[in-house]
Amino acid sequence: MKLFYSPGSCALGVHILMEEIGAPFDLARVNFAEREQFGEPYRSVNPKSKVPALQRDDGSVLTEYQAISVYLALTHPEKRLIPLGAERHARMMEALEYVVGTIHGSGFRRVFRPGAFTRHEADHDAVKAEGIMIAKDGFQLIDRSLGSKDFIAGDFSIADPALFYVSFWAAERVKIGLPMNVQKHYDRMTDRPAVRKALKDEGL
Repeated sequence: MKLFYSPGSCALGVHILMEEIGAPFDLARVNFAEREQFGEPYRSVNPKSKVPALQRDDGSVLTEYQAISVYLALTHPEKRLIPLGAERHARMMEALEYVVGTIHGSGFRRVFRPGAFTRHEADHDAVKAEGIMIAKDGFQLIDRSLGSKDFIAGDFSIADPALFYVSFWAAERVKIGLPMNVQKHYDRMTDRPAVRKALKDEGL
């Protein structure tokens, strides 16, 4: 398999999962600074011009964190990346969708791409500030649901690398504090060998 990524992007979550399952794969960096995501070579892989994209052994491509992570979990059931039981499964997916859709999609997207929300550059700071507030509120909600658990579903699951990558953005890029339980989760994730390797391989 081949994972198309940009260092420190949401593809970091998939990178971590790939390391966790231990399947062989290659990394293919997409240089966002040079807008390679919009070039025809990459658009032939992923016409959405986004990462992550996972090219599988048969040449087919999966996109979107949720879809890729579910695929990896279901094709490697021995890793138990999706919790058993309807309630735990549903709660894990609930948290995953909120992290990706709200903290990332509504919050950090405003911070990193304010131009997608307004045509007026003078409004960019206000858009960024709104994004930070959305992210902070989101972290507080996740913090309450985490409680004293080590991971979102109790045991490590596909939701945890997603929470890690948005926590990484908060801690390392935007420099906003994380609430206590989310900070503990971030520290716990940073101690995992798969996370350390993914960060090293991406130069982070």
